[in-house]
Amino acid sequence: QVQLVESGGGLVQAGGSLILSCAASGIIFSLSNMGWYRQAPGKQRELVATIISGTSTNYADSVEGRFTISRDNAKNTVYLQMNSLKPEDTAVYYCTASYRNRQYWGQGTQVTVSS
Repeated sequence: QVQLVESGGGLVQAGGSLILSCAASGIIFSLSNMGWYRQAPGKQRELVATIISGTSTNYADSVEGRFTISRDNAKNTVYLQMNSLKPEDTAVYYCTASYRNRQYWGQGTQVTVSS
């Protein structure tokens, strides 16, 4: 059974930082492409960042230069370091894994940025 468990969300002031973690199980993590999406109230879920099974990364324009995605294959964990947070970054953040042509999702973690 595949499980993705996010942690690290919370309330932070604008300009602050948070780091999200996602611990994966039930997949061969080192062979999986990992990513973070987010969904704000009333909006569609959108891609934030991805990291393939190596180290190649991709970011949404809105977070480029502020967010950093990384992975630790020994810990089966992917991270999202978020700096210079803005109120518009407020959303539920979801971890996702692409493995053997299937996509899996975590339950999400709330990030709220106050102005």
